[in-house]
Amino acid sequence: MLQAFSDKLLSIAQPMRQSLTYDRGKEMACHRQLSERTGIAVYFCDPHSPWQRGTNENTNGLVRQYLPKGTDLSGYSQEQLDAIADEINNRPRKTLGWASPIEVYRAYLGKLANDSPAIQ
Repeated sequence: MLQAFSDKLLSIAQPMRQSLTYDRGKEMACHRQLSERTGIAVYFCDPHSPWQRGTNENTNGLVRQYLPKGTDLSGYSQEQLDAIADEINNRPRKTLGWASPIEVYRAYLGKLANDSPAIQ
């Protein structure tokens, strides 16, 4: 799991992978190794403070429209999970001026590329 998570994070353009903020769940037990492998700083919010990760909590709500809480993900293929992520990332959001997250991401990467052609 650590290797797969590290590989996925490393596939994201470097300027977009500065830090991660998590709750105190067991899924981040290897946070030190993840940080060493990726160079990403890992922070943890205070216990019982989901508002410190508001966008994450909102996204969890969107995911729950497809996968109810407690769903065993082993019953889904990576292609099925990627399709859900694609739908969510292409859904316009009020907080983004009705642009989709993928549109905002691509625009930001385009700006970075214009400012510095050495973007990875």
